[in-house]
Amino acid sequence: MNILVTGGAGFIGSNIVDKLIDKGHNTTVVDNLSTGCRKNVNKKANFYKIDINSSKVEKIIKQDNINYVIHHAAQIDVQKSLNDPIFDAQNNIIGTLNLLKSCVQAGVNKVVYASSAALYGLPDYLPLDEEHPVKAMSPYGISKHTPEHYLKMFKEIYDLDYTILRYSNVYGPRQDPMGEGGVVSIFVDRMLNGQAPIIYGDGEQTRDFIYVRDIVSANIAALSNGNGEFVNISCNTRNSVNELHKIINNILSSNIKPIYEDEREGDIKHSVMDNSKAKKILNWQPKYDLKTGLIKTIQYYT
Repeated sequence: MNILVTGGAGFIGSNIVDKLIDKGHNTTVVDNLSTGCRKNVNKKANFYKIDINSSKVEKIIKQDNINYVIHHAAQIDVQKSLNDPIFDAQNNIIGTLNLLKSCVQAGVNKVVYASSAALYGLPDYLPLDEEHPVKAMSPYGISKHTPEHYLKMFKEIYDLDYTILRYSNVYGPRQDPMGEGGVVSIFVDRMLNGQAPIIYGDGEQTRDFIYVRDIVSANIAALSNGNGEFVNISCNTRNSVNELHKIINNILSSNIKPIYEDEREGDIKHSVMDNSKAKKILNWQPKYDLKTGLIKTIQYYT
C-alpha cells in the first residue's frame, strides 16, 4: 500500500508511521510542524512540511500514488479552541474538507479518521457506546465531530470509503507534556524529575487510558476493516487519577506525594468507553493494561 499519514510528525501519527514502514508500506507524511517534531518522522518516510489546508496536498497525493490516508493532522488544544474557535475550525473542519476533496480528485480508496471522545460531552451513562448522544462541550469536540458527517457524505456521493476511530485518553512515547499533553505525560515528566504532580479535585475522577501501540494497531486494522463505520478505540477500563499516580510511583520506586488543587470547572468526573464494536468490526482489541503501558512509556523517557 501507498499510505499518507497527516500529522505524521506528531505523537500518535509518528508511531503509526513507524509501524507502517515496519510492515513494508510506502509511507508519506504531511505535517506543518506546528506541534509535531521533524525528528519524530521515520527516515524511510517521504516527508512534506505543508499544512493540510494547502492546495499542494492533492499534488502530493497524486505524486506519491496514495491509496489510503490516515488523518491525524489537527488542532488538539481544547483551551485554544475556546479562545480561538475560528482557528480550530479552520484546521479541523476546513483542513479536513481540503484533504477529502484532494482524496477524491486523486482517486484515494479510503480515509481512516482520528476522532475523539470529546464529542460525547458529559456522559448520560457509562460505558459510552457509539449510540450515546453527541453533546460536545467545546469547539474542539464540535470540530472533531463535524468531519464525520462529511466523511459519510463523501462516501455516498464520491464513493470515498472511510473508518472513523473515536479515541479515549491516549498516552505513550512522544507525547509532549509541555503542549496539550495528557495527564499521563505530565505526571511522568514531573515525577521523573522528582517533582510533585498536580491533581485537580480529589483524584477519584476516572479515565479510560489507552496505550499508543493499541491505537496504532487499531489504525492498521482499519485500513482493511470497518468500512463506513465509526468505532470507539479504548480499553473499556476505568482508572482513577490517584491510581495513575500510585502506579507511576511504584514503577519509579519513589514516594512522591501529589499536590491537590481545586477541581477545574467543566471537567468530566468519570469517563469510560465501550470498545465491543471495535472488537467485532475491526477484529481488534487492546493488548496493554495501564501498568504495562506506563512501564514502556517510562522506559522511553529514561
